[in-house]
Amino acid sequence: MNKYLFPIYAIIIGVVIAVLTKKQKSVSTKLLLSFSGAFLLALTLFDLLPEVYEHLEAKQTGLFIMCGILLQIILEFFSKGAEHGHVHIHKEDTQFPWLLFISLCIHSFLEGFPIHQHNDMVYGVLIHKIPIAALITAFLLQSSYTKPQIASFIIIFAAMTPLGTYVSNNTAFVADYVDVINAVVIGIFLHISTTILFETGEGHKFNLSKLIAICLGIVIAYFI
Repeated sequence: MNKYLFPIYAIIIGVVIAVLTKKQKSVSTKLLLSFSGAFLLALTLFDLLPEVYEHLEAKQTGLFIMCGILLQIILEFFSKGAEHGHVHIHKEDTQFPWLLFISLCIHSFLEGFPIHQHNDMVYGVLIHKIPIAALITAFLLQSSYTKPQIASFIIIFAAMTPLGTYVSNNTAFVADYVDVINAVVIGIFLHISTTILFETGEGHKFNLSKLIAICLGIVIAYFI
């Protein structure tokens, strides 16, 4: 049951952080983002990637991973990088951000697929979604959108990852292509996590706090 609930918990925690801090991006949020990127990348490499290569032909696996990377690049063209903490919502905008919403929902839906086979991945998704949810909520709260619009955005966004897990668990057609889909999701995870890790900090400095957060994420992922 946790595989369905943990992604929802992550959104709730992120919303609470945004409401309490009322900041778009605090130092703690940046460190959590760095930790989450390292944690997600490490879990992908330690758990998800080896199994996909075991079930698919090597070059074919690489092709599907590249498809995932390209898919994420396309999604980010519309979301402007919200999946890794870059949210661009202008306060004066009153029109609902449909492109951002749809892109985030597709991303969240797909990241739910590998969870049912790889229970450890739910922790990676959990940690990944907390800072993202906090940043998105902070920007939405400072925008001109109505409260029902903001609530609908967050609720549907929260439901997409569990929906992806449910579809992966209960659809026979998906079961036949689960390794292919997982390879695509690996590409998405690789793009998201490496973008977070290799982005420079304030003043283009890779500071010690960020390095410690990254190392901690890798170590914890290894011992799960």
